[in-house]
Amino acid sequence: MINNHKSYLNAGLAMMFGLLNFDKQFTRAEGIKVWDSEGNLYLDFLGAYGALNLGHNHPQVLAALARVKELPNLLQASLGSIAGALAKDLAAITPGNLQRSFFGNSGAEAVEGALKLARAATGRKGLVYCNGSFHGKTLGALSVTGREKYRKAFQPLLPGIISVPFGDLDALERQLRDKQAAAFIVEPIQGEGGIILPPEGYLAGVRQICTKYNTLFIVDEIQTGLGRTGEMFACQHYQITPDILCLAKSLGGGVMPIGAYITTDEIWKKAYGGMDKATLHTSTFGGNTLATAAAIATLEVLYEGNLPERARESGNYLLAGLRRLKEKYSLIKDVRGLGLMAGIEFSQPESRTLKVPMGLVNKISEEYLGSMVAGELFNKHRIITAYTLNNPNVIRLEPPLEVSREQINTLLEALEVILSAHKGIFSMATSSVKTIFHSLKKK
Repeated sequence: MINNHKSYLNAGLAMMFGLLNFDKQFTRAEGIKVWDSEGNLYLDFLGAYGALNLGHNHPQVLAALARVKELPNLLQASLGSIAGALAKDLAAITPGNLQRSFFGNSGAEAVEGALKLARAATGRKGLVYCNGSFHGKTLGALSVTGREKYRKAFQPLLPGIISVPFGDLDALERQLRDKQAAAFIVEPIQGEGGIILPPEGYLAGVRQICTKYNTLFIVDEIQTGLGRTGEMFACQHYQITPDILCLAKSLGGGVMPIGAYITTDEIWKKAYGGMDKATLHTSTFGGNTLATAAAIATLEVLYEGNLPERARESGNYLLAGLRRLKEKYSLIKDVRGLGLMAGIEFSQPESRTLKVPMGLVNKISEEYLGSMVAGELFNKHRIITAYTLNNPNVIRLEPPLEVSREQINTLLEALEVILSAHKGIFSMATSSVKTIFHSLKKK
């Protein structure tokens, strides 16, 4: 497996995984539990970056796929009955008068479609996004993603794109005032930015400003949607309705790839109304039978199990436990989150503590403290987590929504062991370097 990845896939990624012993082969998965090829049990608190709200291999989703296995999955010369049913369901559960859906295959594709819809519906070209955001890595989605590391190699990106600080209403209004922007896109909680919650009143203010300047308001719920934060959609915490809402990740139940955006009838008709504009934006696999059947089953599981409320209760329990650890250990700088979307930010070292001839230790201490803790959780406690892409000193916790308190306690106890064993940043970094050298010797 490892050689195949090194020879035929992403060799650099395989090397990175190997250094922290993340290159194990997993052979079975169920709910929050996964087993490696040696039979060891792990708890998945990463949840595929929010794509496993239902956990691994949910039986109700798999059963839905079996029920439609004899239907044509792709038949372009027809209207898919399952896709129509899913679109009706999404219109029923999304806030406000969101009605018309477009189905693609990923979150990035949902964002691409939303940006194109905004330009087509308004006739404007400008787009505004937030610093620290993450909306995907295709060209359009990357153009509204707020970390230079992922943008630099692909420039020039789309023209007419402007960034503003997350949470700054004055900065947003300054950019919308000239009425050149087709849309403003924002995550209700910045996921890859480090689990950053909006300031009080921010999203309501965004709604008012976008309405004032006839700019479409796009809310990216790809990571926050479908019960993750304790409501079906995170924007419901803030009592706002966007003009376009993007979904993906858990929409396919952790089994099938599917992304979607949902918008109003009025906006859709401005962009794609009538037969002459009906095929301006399409997707070959978008709305296929298997993916939409999985999505319908996902919604059923979420509602039947009242999983958003369960996420709210379990999230409160998890965050309370993490905050108790923060009070005890200075390595934890902050704990943030809503529902079962939690982030632990670790302290940055003071520069004077790092002036020693150990470059790798220093580098890890300064930039990858989150990955160090994730490595300890994985290798010593068999708990799967990861750092956030735009802030490597934050590890995210996004377990399946049915995670038990016993499993949360297992995580909290493991963190306590790690933090009590490493009273300082330098100690943690040294431990991680030892793991890396040990991995290199084995490989």
